Amino acid sequence: MKKLLTSIKSLISPKNTNSTHPRSTTKPTLFVCKSCHCSSEERPKNQPADGTILLDKLNGLRSKDLTSEDLEIKPVECLWACSQGCVVSISSPEKPTYLFVNLPTEESPEALLEFMQMYIKSRKGNIAWKKFPKLLQSAIFASIPPVVTGKKTRE
Repeated sequence: MKKLLTSIKSLISPKNTNSTHPRSTTKPTLFVCKSCHCSSEERPKNQPADGTILLDKLNGLRSKDLTSEDLEIKPVECLWACSQGCVVSISSPEKPTYLFVNLPTEESPEALLEFMQMYIKSRKGNIAWKKFPKLLQSAIFASIPPVVTGKKTRE
């Protein structure tokens, strides 16, 4: 049993940087689903998915306020919320993970980067809903408690 727990802890440890797991990096990460599509209509061939468009816009805006030293923007193939339009997840070790859904590709990048600045500056990552950028107040789907590492637990 101890071996299994040790193995699980090593997977969620911030030291494991070869994974796409939200806790796999020491800096805040914005995970963007590349395959998301906001419309219920089938996407025309050779047209990028809305998630890919959102990712490109985020990367284009990031250099203005946040550097790659401050924030990692990481594309993922799918966040498994396909009925929820464009979906992103925001995560950092020992801070809550936020899941935002139904994000419009045009307005969301600025709101997400504004939220990221608050998240990065916050010691514990707890951002009051009323302080979210207006667009994100209706897009929040979940706030998931942080995985706390390095503390003893009862077995």
